[in-house]
Parts: sequence; structure tokens; C-alpha cells
Amino acid sequence: MALLFAIIVILVTTAMSLPPVIRIGAIFTEDQKDSPSELAFKYAIYKINKDKTLLANTTLVYDIQYVPKDDSFRTSKKACKQLSRSVQGIFGPSDPLLGAHIQSICEALDVPHLEARVDFEPTFKEFSINLYPSQDHLNKAFKDLMSFLNWTRVAIIYEEDYGLFKLQDLVKSPPSARTEMYIRQAGPGSYRQVLREVRHKEIYKLIVDTDPAHMQQFFRAILQLQMNDYRYHYMFTTFDIETFDLEDFKYNSVNMTAFRLVDLEEPKVAEVLRQMERFQPIGHAILNKTGVIQAEPALVYDSVQVFAHGLAALDRSHDLRPANLSCEKEEPWDDGLSLYNYINAAGLHGLTGHIEFNEGKRNNFKLDLLKLKKEELVKVGEWKPGSGVNVTDVGAFYETTATNITLVVMTREEKPYVMVKEDKNLTGNARFEGFCIDLLKWIAGQVGFQYAIRLVPDHMYGVYDPKTKEWNGIVRELMEKRADLAVASMTINYARESVIDFTKPFMNLGIGILFKVPSSQPTRLFSFMNPLAVEIWLYVLAAYMLVSFTLFVMARFSPYEWNNPHPCLAESDIVENQFSVSNSFWFITGTFLRQGSGLNPKATSTRIVGGIWWFFTLIIISSYTANLAAFLTVERMITPIENAADLAEQTQISYGTLEGGSTMTFFRDSKIGIYKKMWEFMETKSPSVFVKSYEDGVKRVLEGDYAFLMESTMLDYAVQRDCNLTQIGGLLDSKGYGIATPKGSPWRDKISLAILELQEKGVIQILYDKWWKNTGDVCNRDEKSKESKANALGVENIGGVFVVLVCGLALAILVAVLEFCWNSKKNAQSDRSLCAEMASELRFAVRCGSRQRPAAKARNSDAAVPCDRCSPRATRRRTRYCSTGHEETTYIPSIEIPRLNGQEGGALSMTEMKKSLSFDQVGAARGGNT
Repeated sequence: MALLFAIIVILVTTAMSLPPVIRIGAIFTEDQKDSPSELAFKYAIYKINKDKTLLANTTLVYDIQYVPKDDSFRTSKKACKQLSRSVQGIFGPSDPLLGAHIQSICEALDVPHLEARVDFEPTFKEFSINLYPSQDHLNKAFKDLMSFLNWTRVAIIYEEDYGLFKLQDLVKSPPSARTEMYIRQAGPGSYRQVLREVRHKEIYKLIVDTDPAHMQQFFRAILQLQMNDYRYHYMFTTFDIETFDLEDFKYNSVNMTAFRLVDLEEPKVAEVLRQMERFQPIGHAILNKTGVIQAEPALVYDSVQVFAHGLAALDRSHDLRPANLSCEKEEPWDDGLSLYNYINAAGLHGLTGHIEFNEGKRNNFKLDLLKLKKEELVKVGEWKPGSGVNVTDVGAFYETTATNITLVVMTREEKPYVMVKEDKNLTGNARFEGFCIDLLKWIAGQVGFQYAIRLVPDHMYGVYDPKTKEWNGIVRELMEKRADLAVASMTINYARESVIDFTKPFMNLGIGILFKVPSSQPTRLFSFMNPLAVEIWLYVLAAYMLVSFTLFVMARFSPYEWNNPHPCLAESDIVENQFSVSNSFWFITGTFLRQGSGLNPKATSTRIVGGIWWFFTLIIISSYTANLAAFLTVERMITPIENAADLAEQTQISYGTLEGGSTMTFFRDSKIGIYKKMWEFMETKSPSVFVKSYEDGVKRVLEGDYAFLMESTMLDYAVQRDCNLTQIGGLLDSKGYGIATPKGSPWRDKISLAILELQEKGVIQILYDKWWKNTGDVCNRDEKSKESKANALGVENIGGVFVVLVCGLALAILVAVLEFCWNSKKNAQSDRSLCAEMASELRFAVRCGSRQRPAAKARNSDAAVPCDRCSPRATRRRTRYCSTGHEETTYIPSIEIPRLNGQEGGALSMTEMKKSLSFDQVGAARGGNT
């Protein structure tokens, strides 16, 4: 039984195993015969067959064919011949055109095709396994490095006809929109001519895609044209820069950069190369007699390893049956798809790093970034498809190579950036001080150069004149190479960037409006009216009138507001209403002033009117009281303008900018309506609103009726030193100050890195505080603001209240006089004149001690009037008449008394009077008229 089981296991294992011999085909061009690539292919097969680690029971046998480089027909014939001999995979060729033909044949017959060549077509190809990184990834690596180095003018020199196809993505979509590309094709016979053109155009950054076999001739042309100083930077597309002789370039500070696939510093790679070198007689030939393997042989070696790993994975689960294939019949190989899938899924670590595929294309690989230094090529970073470039040795690109070079630094005097010391005995750079001077010292120490400071002759930063079509100021000095750097408060903008280069901004800012601090608002006598707007006071007055009349009308309509005026006379025929017109106004006035009036509504409707009016007055009075404190205790300022729109809409206040500066250019070239309108005003205003310096602009602002449009950093400097100045509104734009260099200057990138480092360390912020805040001449705004927050109230603030009081008293006196005159006229007897009556009333009025006086006599006791005239308060009456006096009545026997138990006098019957009065009181009453 055990024997039978063993036989079954052996049969199954034999059925699932690979054939003892597997043939693989390889196609090389005739010029590659015995080349390092062919020898690496043979060595890889030898190593796999010898180790037996991957394919223990299988031996690989190769079939190599050599083809002409430009003969695709013969190449196809050779490939078909190999397929007819039952090869399980085809390697090569490396030529892009021939490789495309072989790939189409393998795709038709389902045979895996392993390549190590540049592929220009990004589309997916069936049965193709390419270990060479895709050109999309390589172009992305070049872009990332160019962005890191901030290249803006680049020359691309290519040799092969397909070189332009390789870099077309780089040309179509450069790292930035402002990158200029100069593309030229050159061979060994035209290297010198093309390089001379590049030098004439003052382009110092070059991407070189030439045949490695002609690289020494290219180097010779560089040396002959003396394009090997620190200004030039060459980026090579080849992976084999380590195999070049760079001895002539190590000590003249020229920059040379390239990527590599084979990391010689990795222990496993170094061990494989040592074993390869000991393998004679082909070991030295594979390593090109330099100990460094080229990229193509390394890729060919790794492709054989990938094929072997795919076979080993297939051996564990599938049976591989070789077949003789025919190109004429085009019958696919049944096991070809399975083998291709296993190869595509293979993952290993080879000479070219981590190997992994996605649809047959190399994925998740790593490129080492190499840079030539004084001693040798060194690894300064790496690039990966997912994370981009990672420079680990930034100093390699910006190392100090010219400490003995003295650069001419152009600047312009401007506080606090650059100031000339008053000491006349100082010379050279010692004459200057300021923020930019300190910054220049730091940068010179970081980058490593000497400098000589010069002041620009025309005292201009630089602006383009459309009429003369020329630049002036610092920009012109840089364009004509009379200066190497410009360190000043110089704004980076599009127009300047098109003719000169700028570093990374060392300070961010915008355009602000400088204006004189507005004067305090003059205190008005009736300032207590300010908490409410004029229209609110009018609305309150209208509400007062409306509610008063509403209350009067509703009180007359409601039956519950009509009451007996004589409580002692239960069956009185007279009822009255307390809400006359005057009483209605008095009730509304009292409740509005929170004092009450002695009148109380009794009907539901009138109570609703009263309640809603009380709620209204609650909100109004509370709001008024809350706002009154702010209006009377906080100093209020008159600000004629609040922002740029206010400036543009008026003509009383002039405004202008610095002549020949970026702010002037901003308004001149702006497409925004408000700014265009402002520019038209500034351009046509006479006298001119433009100033020669910031000091002149500040002086004009202090003189009044002038707003100065200036950069926010200078605005902050001026405002902090003069408490009479302030900023109006926010910033109109956003920009930055940068250090300017001529186009293509090698110092731009080095200084940019130095600026970033100084920003990260906080040095620039320290310099800013030193020259803006810690100079000792800063005005103290805190104390002034504290004084203005809590002012004591004076007569000028609340004197209007006293005026209102005096006016009210005067009005009351006037009304009292009128009442006195009217009453005297009404009470005047026929035997006495009006003057005599007034004199009599006046004599009584001046007797301050008397509280009683005789009642006035009726002028006509016989006249009969309606009952409602017997009582002035009666407004509803019945058809009944009585005498006009208070002495007697005609309808019932009664007596009239002036006041009884606190009630006003009225007509009472004798019986009721006896009930209410004592006997003495009745007797006294009888003494009168009945």
C-alpha cells in the first residue's frame, strides 16, 4: 500500500514538473556581439543552471540570434525560426524599432517577450515584460529634479532620432509654465556648434541625451568652449554616468547630475558583481573593465532572473508543455498565457533594485540621484514614482565653490531696508545698514561669496516704459550684467520675472493705503440724540401720535371706559370718559418716560393698547440706554475713506504711489475696474500724485488730504513710528520681496536655499523685529488708545439735556401765562375791566400762604345749557338742562358743594346729603343757595 502511494506521488510530481530542458531565445544586433549585454545574458543562465536554487530539475538552454540593426524583416525571420524550435520565451532586442516587431510576433503566438529597452508607447502590451523604467516615469523624474533646482531656461540636446520622442512629454509639459525650452539635435560632428549656440543664448542648464559611446567627444567640446565653470549644470539621461571619465570636471565646479539604476553600495549587489568579476574569461568584459556594470547588461541579467522566477512559480502549480510554433499558422501556445502571468507576478531584488511589474511594466522601482563633486560622483538623493525626488544632500547642489568671488550687489536706499550711515569716514560696505544689509551678510555666509554694494544711479527699482520699450533702475543694471545681485525691497512680479530671475521671496506683503489719523469727531450739544438714528426718532414720534389717537378712539368706542363721575350718586344720569385727547397723550407720554400718569385703562381693548405700548417703550428705552454709554464715553473719529472703493469714488482726497515702483505697475496694468479708475485719476492728476521716495509720500500724507498707496511692510514701518498715521482698509494684493539676479545666474538657486533655511531658523523674523519694532523710535499707541476708551463726560457731551430742561420750563411758564390770561378774561365781571380782573388774580396768586379762594361767579345765571356743561368732564349727556352755575339746579332740590370727602362738587338731594354730612355741615350747606 505504501509503495502504491509513493508511485502515485511520483507520477503526480512528474506530471506537474517542468521539462528537464527549457529553451529560451535571445536576439541581439550585430554590433552587440560579445557585448556586455550578451555576456550578462549568458552569465545569468550559467548562474541559474549552476545554483539549482530556482530550477532544481530544469536546465536553461539559450538560442542567440544576431540581426542587422535596421533590418526588421530579417529580425522577424530569426524570431520565427526560434519559435519553431519551441522556445518558451524571447529576450531582446534592445533597439526600439526592432523590439516593437518582435513584440507583435510574441503577442500573436502567446509567447512571453522579455525586454530591457526604452519603450515610447505608454499603452499596455500583451505578453511583454519590460524591465526598463517607462519613459513617463523618467520624464517625471527629470521634471521633479528641475523643479527642485528651479530651472527656468533649459537647453535639450539629443542625438538619436528617437531622442525627441523620449523627451516629448518633458517638452510639452515643462515643470512650470514659465520654463523656456531650447531643443537641438547634435552628433559628434556638431557638438561644438550646438554648445556654442547655447552659450550665446546664455542658457546654463542643459539636459543631454547622447549616445554613451560618444560621450567623451561631448566632454571635449565642453572643455574647448570653456563651458565647465560653476554656472553650468548638465543633467544626463543615461544611467551609466559612473562609467564615464570625469577627471577633467572634478575640480572646476561644473555641475553634472544623472540617475542610476544599479546601487553599487548595496551589499547584495556588490556581492553579485564580485562573483561576476571573478567569472573568467567574461567577467571583466561584463563590467566594462571598470568594476561598474552598465544599466543595459544589468537589466538583461535581471530579465533572465525574472524569467526563472516565473518558471519556478509555474512549476508549483501547472504543467508546462513546450510547443513548436509557426508564424505562418499563427496558432497560439496554450501554456504561454500562464507563463506570462507568473512572470508578471514575480517579485525579486536584482541588480537594478526592487523588481515588480504592473501589466508588464516596471513598477515601484528606485532611481539613485548622482552628483559630481570635487572628489567623485556621490549619491545625493533618490527618486521613486510615488514620492518623487528626495534630495538627502542639499549642499551638494549649492556647495561653496567660489569663496574668493566678489559679487556686485545693486540696491537702493530705503528705510529700513538699506540706509546710508551718517558717518562720512566709513567706506565700502560699512557705509550701509538696514534689514537687507543684515540679510545679505547672512546669505553671503551661507552660500560663500564676497560682495560689494552699489547704489542704483537713477534711484529706481525698475519699471518697463512702453514708450521707449526699455527698463530702468535695478532691473536694467541686472539685464546689462553690471550687477550680479540686487538686494532691496524689490517686488517679484511677472514683468520683471520675464527679464531677470528672482529667488524665493524672503518677505510677503501687499499694497496698503496710508492715511492720516482722522481727527476726533466734534462734540455736539445734542449728542444724547446720537444713540438712535434720525429716522428712528421720527418713527418713534409717529408711533407716539398713532398710539395716542388709537387709545382715544378705542376708549370712546368701548362702553367699559364710560363711568359715573359721582360715586356718591348711585343713580346718576351722567357718565364720563377719562381718556380725552389731552389725557390720552398724557397717558402715552407718562408711560413712554417710565413715570406713569394716574390714568389706568379699564377696557380689555385699551389695556391691550397700553400693554403693547409698554413693551415697545421697554425695547426702545433699553436700546437707547445701552447705546448711550458707547456714544458718550468712546471717542469717535471721522474717517472720510474706508477702503480703495471709497478712494476711487471721490476726488477731494488725492492719492498716488511711488514713481517707478511695482505698485505703480500694478495699477497701470490692472484689469480690475476700480484699480483702472484709480490709475486714470493718478495719471491725469495735476500736480503729480507720484512721489520719488517713501519719505516724500509719508510727508504728503501728514500734510493732509492725501492717501499714499504703498507696500504693507513700509506702511507698517511708517505707522509704528508716527501715531498720526494709520492704515485704511486691507491689502489690495499679495506678493513678495525677492533677491534679483540676471537671467540664468547660478547664484539664484543657492540663495533661494539659503533664504529657506534662514526662514526655518527664524533669522529673518529676528531681523524684521530688529528693524521694525526694536529701534527705539516706535510710538506708543497703547496709552493713547487707553485714554480714548473711557473719557469723562463734560458739558459738551450732555449739555443738551439741560437745554431741553430749560426749554421745557420756559414753555411751561408761557403756557401758565396764557392760562392765566384766558381764565381772567373768562371770569371778568361786567362791572370790572379785564385789567382789573387780572390784577385781582395776580394779587391772589402772589399770596403764597393761602390755599383757598372764593369761587368764580356765573356771568349769566338765567341761561340754560345742557347738563354736560355742569360738569366739565361729562362727555356723554341726556336731554336735560340745569343752570350754568354751581349754586343751584332746576330739576331736583339739591345743594352744590365744592368738594365732599375728596370728591369734586356735584348735585346731591337733601336726603342723601343728610346721610353723608353731619348736622353742622348740613346747616352750613343750607346757608347757601338751594
